[in-house]
Amino acid sequence: MNRTIKPLVKPQSLHASVLESVKAYIDESGLPPGSPLPPENDLAQQLGVSRNSVREAVKALESVGIVETRRGIGIFVSDFSFAPLLDNLAFGLRGRLDDFEELLTIRRALEGALIGRTVEVIGADDIAELRAITAQMKVRVDAGKSFLEEDRRFHRTLFRCQNNQLLLKLLDIFWQAFVKASDFFNLENRDPVATWRDHHEIVEAVAERDAETARERLDHHYHGISKIIAASKAS
Repeated sequence: MNRTIKPLVKPQSLHASVLESVKAYIDESGLPPGSPLPPENDLAQQLGVSRNSVREAVKALESVGIVETRRGIGIFVSDFSFAPLLDNLAFGLRGRLDDFEELLTIRRALEGALIGRTVEVIGADDIAELRAITAQMKVRVDAGKSFLEEDRRFHRTLFRCQNNQLLLKLLDIFWQAFVKASDFFNLENRDPVATWRDHHEIVEAVAERDAETARERLDHHYHGISKIIAASKAS
């Protein structure tokens, strides 16, 4: 009977093996953030590899926020952060309009689900700032200028009262992704007056503590962005 030969399994690169060993050491030792790791020379000796392999592994672990190197001091376990993952997400979406559209869908659902909480807890100072931002938008619309930065500030201000730093980071990632996508595709706002009006009506609904209307205006705003993306895909 003829038997097929199983394909070879490509072995991990040496620095990838070192990386996994260091991660396992941190996990199995239960090291909390701020704990020091052995120096590179000691790690190399214990693992039986070169110092260069350890250095490459440490750099890779730094890039995903697992460890941090303090110059002249040593290597330490990092405090957990989503930042490296989210920053890489924005970079990876450049030139990928379908993926950007999926990110927009997630953000649309996220903000729609959380706007009710904002209506409950937002204070007068934030409402005043939101109104000031929409007034700046109107000035720029009347001058025939874009208001991308004001738009970014609006959404951060709308949700910062919830004291959710991950949410604010996700909102920033959307803008980073939008800027990168704009380098590759035509995402020009064809109706800036309508976009300004959406923002104006969102803040007024929030000021009236009307969560349903705020949610409807927010969804209408994202429907407008979806139309811009659809037009770009069709062109």
